[in-house]
Order: sequence, then C-alpha cells, then structure tokens
Amino acid sequence: MNVKLGMRIPPKIGSEGIEKTAQWAAGAGLNVLDVSRLTPEVKAACEAAGLGIGSIDAHHTGQLLSRDEGRRADALEAAKREMSEIAALGGRVLFMCLVPEDHTLPRKEGFAIWKETFPEIVRHAEQQGIYIAIEGWPGPAPHYPTLGCTPEMLRAMFEAIPSKHFGLNYDPSHLVRLGIDYIRALGEFGERINHVHGKDTEILHDELYECGVLTSTFGEKYGFSEGSWRYTIPGHGDVEWGKVAVRLDRLGYAGAVSIELEDHRFWGSLEAERQGIVKAAEHLARWFK
Repeated sequence: MNVKLGMRIPPKIGSEGIEKTAQWAAGAGLNVLDVSRLTPEVKAACEAAGLGIGSIDAHHTGQLLSRDEGRRADALEAAKREMSEIAALGGRVLFMCLVPEDHTLPRKEGFAIWKETFPEIVRHAEQQGIYIAIEGWPGPAPHYPTLGCTPEMLRAMFEAIPSKHFGLNYDPSHLVRLGIDYIRALGEFGERINHVHGKDTEILHDELYECGVLTSTFGEKYGFSEGSWRYTIPGHGDVEWGKVAVRLDRLGYAGAVSIELEDHRFWGSLEAERQGIVKAAEHLARWFK
C-alpha cells in the first residue's frame, strides 16, 4: 500500500518544539506530521526531517456555523484566507471538526446553516487545490452537535456538495463508540475519504451494563471515556485494522493514516506519549507498510 503513517502531535511531544518533534517522529518510523498550523518554520522542520505534511487544522469552524450572519461572513473570509496561505506553502488537507460555537445548536439547524455557508468554501478549496477532511467526533455531551458524525448526515452532506474537495477524515474510533458499523461506513463513503486517523475504541461491557450508552452519572472510570467506552491506541480496541487496510487499498487511498493519541495509559508524560505513538505505529505498520 502507498499509505504514509503519521501522527497528530500530542502535547508533551509537541512542547519540545517542531524541530525536535519532527526529528523524533522520523526516528520512530513515521512519514508525515499533522500540524495545527502550517508556517514556513513548520514546513522547513518537516522537510529537514524527511517528513511530509499530513493535515492542517482549520481555525474558524465554530464561527462558520454561527446563527449570526455577520459572524459567518467574517469567518468565511478568514477561512478562505487560511486556505490560500496553506496552499501557498504546499499544504493539501484541511482538517475540520464541524462543532458549532453554540453547543446546544440542533444538528438539523446546524446542517441548514452549513448548506448555506459551505458551497463557497468548497469552491475556494477547489481553486486552491485543498481537500477538506471532516471528522465525526460527535462533540461535547450532552448535545453532541457536530455535523457529519453519522451516516445519515454524511449522506446528506455529500449529496449537497458532491465535490471530492469536501470529504471525510475517516476515524473508526468515533463510529465504534456510537454503535455504527465502521466497515460499512468505509464501504459507503470510501470515495470521499481525504484523511484517516489511527485511533481505536474499546467497548467496556461492564460499564455498558452500568449506564448503557448514556454518559456516566458519577464520572467515568477512565480517561478519554464517557462511561461505556474508552478511546485507545490502535490494537488495544475493537477496530480490526487489517479489514480497514484491505478496503482502503481497494479504494486506492494513498494519503496518511495519522495516529491520534487519546489513551489514558499513554498520557501525561513525554515518555508515555512516545511509548503510545511507537506501539500504535508498530500495530498499524503490520497492514499499512
């Protein structure tokens, strides 16, 4: 497979600065870095380490889904400028999580706002050669307002905007916690995948008995959890990465699989984060190298 392994930069690793981070990532066998901002300094550090750029985070997403038309218009111009700057530095994948600034905004209302705002953004992305990748994290409890976190929403969004420049960041961990078939989703929406996250979810069956799919009343027992599930590194959860790899290969996917480190066992210190990234990369490399 012509897939590149990478990572989103965890906080302790990132606190060492972009040059050390890039050198360490290359030494750990990674090929790309996902970055929060693409600057000449970041690009130079990655190139010096022999790394490519995976995704670049978008920074005006919440405001793009504002009920306030003026705030949306300002965010639209800012987002277009951001895309132009990223394209000028050779960036190609813009990572977005479509969480509205008002976390109580019903998804149906958010969708109506999105449908009005995003065609212009996608036209600009097409002009600049940028591919938007939206992630299906459902958003903060209890409202879960994120657009594009379920197949019914993705289907409606991809029908409204057929351009490949508006696509999916495939992260099976969110689908598993929501009880959605992550392999079937890969089959239905595979043509729209612009980026992939290497993250997993373990379903905690004892906790599922305790609180069902609701968030736990008295606090979850693990970090990166809401009760009946916990996010993990690939290989420590319920995702069968071999099956994911076969389907991505059949689709001809040649982008990055970037490890997103959200696992309480590999968190809190530089050493723990490095261990988590290395273990995740070793597991993914069984299928993606």
